[in-house]
Amino acid sequence: MKNITYSKEHARFLRRRKKNLALIWTLRIGVLGLLLGLWELVTACGWVDPFIMSSPSRIAKTIASLYADGSLFYHIGVTLWETLAGFAIAVVLGFGIALLLWWSDTLRKVLEPYIVVLNALPKIALGPLIIIWFGTGSEAIVFMTVLVGIIVAIIHMLSAFIETDPNKILLMKSMGASKPQILWKLVIPSSYPAVISMLKVNVGMAWIGSIMGEYIVSRAGLGYLIVYGGQVFKLDLVMSATFILCLLAAGMYALVVLLEKILVKNTDR
Repeated sequence: MKNITYSKEHARFLRRRKKNLALIWTLRIGVLGLLLGLWELVTACGWVDPFIMSSPSRIAKTIASLYADGSLFYHIGVTLWETLAGFAIAVVLGFGIALLLWWSDTLRKVLEPYIVVLNALPKIALGPLIIIWFGTGSEAIVFMTVLVGIIVAIIHMLSAFIETDPNKILLMKSMGASKPQILWKLVIPSSYPAVISMLKVNVGMAWIGSIMGEYIVSRAGLGYLIVYGGQVFKLDLVMSATFILCLLAAGMYALVVLLEKILVKNTDR
């Protein structure tokens, strides 16, 4: 490791930045604690019926019960696998299709209206067809997750590819660069911010797709627990599964943010 010497002004700036970051995290945790405390208070005092709203303590007991009977990590694992599989497939296919559309103006002009229509289509309407095509297993849920995320990936990446600086493209062409060289040396590297933005958006879309799929057809998973809890009026179970979903989505988003920092660090070198 090399010792880096900063100027006094730079050192003061870094200290202020660290203090500001610490303050932000303190306020975030404080707001969360305040909300949970108020939630527990209004239900404990009977201002709101805990049967309808549940409470943090009831959620904790429900999660502990799921852990005790061995079903907690099973349901988490099912939903997590479906979400990650759908997310990965949607991102890879969306990126590849966006490359093809950038490569061929004719293909892009032909398919663009269909992409817009598919993006506007309520994916839940295809639920019966998905069941017929893929059955009632995890494949149907993964397909729903892909369906929800792939159009978003295509639109994000295609916009980034098209918005590549035309002057830089012209410069590379004047230097004899081929289209594949322009793609790999300029278009894709310049689209890194769009890739991160697309990943952040698709994290939420992947969870929406997987839970939507589990609403339609599932025998396990957090979406199944939510549906089952609503059917038998176990609202503590519904809120517990929702709380776990929030934690998993936040963790997945944090991984994307970590990837962003790694890409930025490697790009700055």
